[in-house]
Amino acid sequence: MRDRRTLMILFGMPIVQVIIFGYAITNEFKNASIAVLDNSKDYLSTELVQHLTSSGHLKIVADLKNYDQMHEHFAKGNIKMAVVIPNDFANKFFSDKNAQIQLIADGTEPNYATTLVSYTTPMIAAFQQRKNESMNLPYRINVLTRMIYNPELKSVYNFVPGVIAMILMLISAMMTALTIAKEKELGTMELLLVSPLPPLLIIVGKVTPYVLLSFINAVIILLLGVFIFEMPIVGNLALLLGVCVLFVLTSLSLGIFISTKANTQQTAMLASLMILMMPTMLLSGFVFPIESMPVVLQAISRAIPATYFIDILKNIMLKGTGWEFIWYATTILAGMTLFFLVVSLKNFKIRLQ
Repeated sequence: MRDRRTLMILFGMPIVQVIIFGYAITNEFKNASIAVLDNSKDYLSTELVQHLTSSGHLKIVADLKNYDQMHEHFAKGNIKMAVVIPNDFANKFFSDKNAQIQLIADGTEPNYATTLVSYTTPMIAAFQQRKNESMNLPYRINVLTRMIYNPELKSVYNFVPGVIAMILMLISAMMTALTIAKEKELGTMELLLVSPLPPLLIIVGKVTPYVLLSFINAVIILLLGVFIFEMPIVGNLALLLGVCVLFVLTSLSLGIFISTKANTQQTAMLASLMILMMPTMLLSGFVFPIESMPVVLQAISRAIPATYFIDILKNIMLKGTGWEFIWYATTILAGMTLFFLVVSLKNFKIRLQ
């Protein structure tokens, strides 16, 4: 009863879990980012695009001019699906009585891509049916689908990057927080702080083993994904490993920060579970698409390091993109690492004084 932090975690965790699970676990989506490549630009194609966006579930964020622009938007993660309308769409629909539309979806999130296509296809069919009723003629629109980056829609392509993030967060952050909290609980940390060793050197000495262990685990998971599940690594391997090292450092900095606030291992573990593990699993895009979440949870997801790390892994491994597409997310991870290290070092110095 005297440990107020533990009590707050014990009573606060169920409330937070219910709220997050209630809003995050959903198969519905709203304002899914799509792009339209309208090669026809006639009245019928314009009417079809308006029909697709009328429900509020699809949001057009780009009006494409060519396929190069489409692939650039996919590579940057700006869109999840593109609708391609062919030339002379109205004439093919009314004269030939057979028009085609292509739906191209980002297969890096198989479930989300399937949901988008499954939702859009009936909408196109409803548009076709409406035209048939008004004209009393058998007009038809064929829908062709294509999944880029993951043509076979293998769920392992989404599973491996998320598992890497979870394992690295578990080992780096939680184990670091527990180790330093254990030293504080036993009283040995006070002896270290009053020793001639500077606080920075103490921190480095405590976290170095977990840097090596976490990196080895990341390599093992990558090898398992490649050789057992046949997951491709299209991009630069050195860049991929470098990003893994950066995320390990980010996770370690979070673990150190938690340890500076927690006085016992129990508090450190509960705080790690509630602050790191649960949000990483539910709000990082690993299990549920961020676009389907309420605006508040989307904002919280942007404060979770794993959100950027998983996005970087998918970009390098599946899309084969380089530094020009991941620099923003990488910079944010580096900034988070620096911030938590500085704050943690300041807390150590305060305890030393």
